[in-house]
Amino acid sequence: MAASENEKTSPKTAGTPAPPCAIVIFGGSGDLTKRKLVPALHYLAKSSLISTSSAVIGVGLPKMTDEEFRQKVGDDLKEFATSPIDPARWETARSRFSYVSGEFTDPKTYQELQNRLIQIDKEHRTKGNYLFYLATSPTFFGTIVQQLGACGLSQEENGQWRRVIIEKPFGHDYESACALNQEIKKVLHEQQIYRID
Repeated sequence: MAASENEKTSPKTAGTPAPPCAIVIFGGSGDLTKRKLVPALHYLAKSSLISTSSAVIGVGLPKMTDEEFRQKVGDDLKEFATSPIDPARWETARSRFSYVSGEFTDPKTYQELQNRLIQIDKEHRTKGNYLFYLATSPTFFGTIVQQLGACGLSQEENGQWRRVIIEKPFGHDYESACALNQEIKKVLHEQQIYRID
């Protein structure tokens, strides 16, 4: 019996699962995260394309406990997910969500983030692999990358990888895009950078 078109492109055959990692979302309490990133993470988990050893850390200005962040993510899923949510799967996954509150310009925020990542590596076996997603105002892109470099979070060693996804707009014109590119490449290698634009 031939597979239907839907079966051919089913999420179960959509690709190879990503390795374990900690996904750090700067702007974790923001609109892009709730409307796009949380539903995307749900889809990846439902499609078995994200490791069950992965964890998510939201970083943002609003003060929030881990439990409040988990509640917010759950509410966002109910509102914006495009496919049904499995309550048992969410109950298992929710412990992998945590939150760090702080200013993107404050080195203390990155020290707290670094401590949290060490803890998460131990608890969830994320293996020191970090994906940083910059879902913030573009004015913070360069600052966040500089701060990641200053505290050592951008450095790859012992087989551990670090990646940075920079949301659009990547600059407001050609000159500003080139300037931002030069700024982030002082800290990151090209293979570490993913630009959305």
